[in-house]
Amino acid sequence: MASVLKRLLLGKPLASADEEHQRLFKVFALAIFASDAISSTAYATEEILHVLVPIAAAEALDFLIPISIVVTVLLVIVVSSYRQVIHAYPSGGGSYVVAQDNLGEKPALVAAASLLVDYTLTVAVSISAGTAAITSAFPELRDHRVALCLSFIGLLMLANLRGLKESARIFAAPTYVYVGLLVFLIVYGLYRSYAGGLEALPEVTERYDEFTQDGRLLTGVTLYALMRAFSSGAVALTGVEAISNGVPAFHAPKSKNASTTLVWMGAILASAFFGLSLLAHHLKPTLSDEETILSILAGAVWGDGTVLYYTFQAATALILLLAANTAFAGFPQIASILAKDGYLPRQLHNRGDRLVYSNGIVALALVAGLLIVVFGGVTTLLIPLYAVGVFCGFTLAQAGMVRYHRRVQAPGWQRGRVINAIGCVATAIILVVVVVSKFVIGAWVPVVLIPAIAAVLIRVKRHYDRVEAALEVPETYRSRRHTHTVVVLVGRVHRATLAAISYARSLAPDRLVALSVVSDAEAAESIQEQWDRFDLPVALHILSSPYRELAGPVLEYLDELDAESDNDVITVILPEFVLTKWYEQLLHNQSALVLKARLLFRRNTVVVSVPYQIDGSRVAVPGVMEGPARAATGDDDQPRSV
Repeated sequence: MASVLKRLLLGKPLASADEEHQRLFKVFALAIFASDAISSTAYATEEILHVLVPIAAAEALDFLIPISIVVTVLLVIVVSSYRQVIHAYPSGGGSYVVAQDNLGEKPALVAAASLLVDYTLTVAVSISAGTAAITSAFPELRDHRVALCLSFIGLLMLANLRGLKESARIFAAPTYVYVGLLVFLIVYGLYRSYAGGLEALPEVTERYDEFTQDGRLLTGVTLYALMRAFSSGAVALTGVEAISNGVPAFHAPKSKNASTTLVWMGAILASAFFGLSLLAHHLKPTLSDEETILSILAGAVWGDGTVLYYTFQAATALILLLAANTAFAGFPQIASILAKDGYLPRQLHNRGDRLVYSNGIVALALVAGLLIVVFGGVTTLLIPLYAVGVFCGFTLAQAGMVRYHRRVQAPGWQRGRVINAIGCVATAIILVVVVVSKFVIGAWVPVVLIPAIAAVLIRVKRHYDRVEAALEVPETYRSRRHTHTVVVLVGRVHRATLAAISYARSLAPDRLVALSVVSDAEAAESIQEQWDRFDLPVALHILSSPYRELAGPVLEYLDELDAESDNDVITVILPEFVLTKWYEQLLHNQSALVLKARLLFRRNTVVVSVPYQIDGSRVAVPGVMEGPARAATGDDDQPRSV
């Protein structure tokens, strides 16, 4: 049943040989890797106003264009820099691989931690922003915001578990619909504004009352406020690094196709972001907690309630939800590289049935869902956490590329080094601005979290190094023969016990002992009587446990056996009966599991479970008998041989 459900949800497994056929063409790669960056146009302008309106009211719009110009220039610098990263490191990994190769382990792990935090927040921010677009059009859904967010994360997880190429086909159309409608909104809105057919929106003055006193602003626009506004608008750059992380997913020639896709993304993002800021400056919308700026602009240009308005709102919600898909493509990739290098659990390096890193996809969904629950799915509360990881990664990647150009000195390296140096300085300044301006409202969280994650990565690596050193075989090592003692745990004599004894004898050990732990004399007498009645050719040793403990007496007995020989390997055999229905297993105690857990950490001890399947009308004892189930007591049931 579970297997059928898995195939229905995820599709049939893909062979490793099919990996090349799962590569992405540019048109699909743009939908997968650029949706995060493109979707930021839906909220970046609004985030600038969220900072300035409380301190400048309607005058906040006067600062929108200058800030947008600076953000656009910065975007051009970062895109130019990451084109060089793509060509220099076509194996993917982005800022982590660049920093590892040029700056050393610790900067590389800070970059890796920044990427992991960035991708996780990408999912949380994008999903919450997409849900806000839906609740703007359908206010009655606002009370169900968190549930909607979690549902969308679950759907994206399932879509990505089906495979990268299939998810690209699913999500390509909404991305291009949004881009087309957004361009139409900007061009048509600006045309109507300049042609005189579209006037500025009336101010909703009561929304500014809380920020003013007798018509005067309570505070003024300071340099600090402009820094905060700029750092909020700079979230438009989020997602630029995603293509450099996922270069291996592109069709050959990978670097060329990835670089072209990055340029497409930069052109769309820069023109859309600046165009929206220009349109907002002309129409002068009033910031609202109940409706997004994009929704207000669309309603002003096309009219509330029109088909175009609702289509655009649906496309906006979809692109914001699909922005999270960029993280679902990038997070598993970087987690896989880290796992391969030994900094994350090995399971994250394994590909699933559909040739995607399934464990990374599931892990991302779980952590992002937790963030949604903690912050109530409110985009504005999540944004301050967002930009720190983004610009930390940008800065380290470009610093690494400066050193790369000096070290490799490929053709045109001087020009590339200048571009990367400018980008490094610019993004470092913005990183400082973000941390300083938003420290008390949430930026302190990634400031603390990123180094903490880097420290965890180092600890994981040390663990794997320690295990590897312990498993390494010295050149002078020669194995020696050990004596072998087998201990069969016996509760009472039944078919599973007989199967275990039969298996134990087949091992031909140097010593074979049956061990039974009893709590009173009556139980000891009962097991001894059963042993004698079946005339089993194995010595039975009975231990008394007046406090009804199983593991303690067994471990003490094994210690006694160890004391008799310093060259002995002990195999403990546990008879277990297995029921075909999982819920029936709950009706039986799990003492064997507890004992196996205790024995796992004991030196020179092997634990073997001998399963005995119970399947309703038929039972099977491996190596003992086959046939219909009969009572395990009585002379008629005695086996002919054990």
